[in-house]
Amino acid sequence: MAAIQEYKCPRCGGAIAFDSAAQKMKCPYCDTKFDMETLASYDSELKNDQKDDMRWKTASGAEWQEGEEGRLHSYVCKSCGGEIACDENTAAASCPFCGNPVVMMGQFSGELKPDYVIPFKLDKKAAKEALRKHYEGKRLLPKVFKDENHIDEIKGVYVPFWLFDASADVNMRYEATKVRRWSDSKYEYTETRFFAVSRSGSLGFEKIPVDGSTKMPDDLMDSLEPFDFSKAVKFQTAYLAGYLADKYDVDSKKSAKRANARIRKSAQEAFDATVKGYTTVTKENGSIQLKNRKVEYALFPVWLLNTTWNGQNYLFAMNGQTGKMVGDLPVDKAAYKKWLFGLTGVIGGALYAILALLWLL
Repeated sequence: MAAIQEYKCPRCGGAIAFDSAAQKMKCPYCDTKFDMETLASYDSELKNDQKDDMRWKTASGAEWQEGEEGRLHSYVCKSCGGEIACDENTAAASCPFCGNPVVMMGQFSGELKPDYVIPFKLDKKAAKEALRKHYEGKRLLPKVFKDENHIDEIKGVYVPFWLFDASADVNMRYEATKVRRWSDSKYEYTETRFFAVSRSGSLGFEKIPVDGSTKMPDDLMDSLEPFDFSKAVKFQTAYLAGYLADKYDVDSKKSAKRANARIRKSAQEAFDATVKGYTTVTKENGSIQLKNRKVEYALFPVWLLNTTWNGQNYLFAMNGQTGKMVGDLPVDKAAYKKWLFGLTGVIGGALYAILALLWLL
């Protein structure tokens, strides 16, 4: 068994959790609110907790397969004594027996402790409303999906992110042209001038986020950006109470590949954008060297919503700080064909009108 942390209300003894609206800890039983500063000492006190060392013999002949045992952890709820089982990456959850929020302290020991956390600003109600608005204006969305589709599960999760700082030394060379055309009573003239264009310089990048969880689709997490890091605070486990939280299972070295790719692409686009005023621009060669790297570990707030329709699961995610909602939607095939036919008709009509005009001219 491993140690867990529950935050108790000093007034009534009930389990308290982080309230995103008040940005404070709140007791759901007596409505008492607490500043985060008053709970900061909890983390240091918990370091003195002794982990249980209990070993049991099993009466059955079943044995763990290789590597299987290490992926399962169990914790004892201090409120009701119920046992909570979860995988090795779960860092915060709620007791399935009494519902009290708990934080698995062992998951944040040593190098696993995050540097920062962005607290939830929006609650579950806001997530449901954001999903409803996400449906609006989608002309190809089946109407029956909006009518019959229901939310199977909605949960607030602190997703682990690696934050990368780096500078990029860039050297680029382009071939560009300027084309000028004119005519007189006899001839049409075209003048093409060729230019060798070079660009060099350095760019600094800070807090480039890359999610460190294999449970979260990378494209979904990338689409939730940006997060406002100016609202981040130093990590305290109290912020996790009442939410789920995962620790990373993709380390910083593996995540650096994605961060480097994003930095190189951004640097390339930034330098490409400076080559202006030409008719054509072709990149000949270039180099981007990254240096001064720094990485930090943070937890970002995400609402996950699962819905089911026609036997298929649809996953949506909302930025728990900004309210940005992302996720794939089904397409009404009949409406799509009708729309495509109409679009084809419009394009065909426009082409016919252009050809007729050219014929007249």
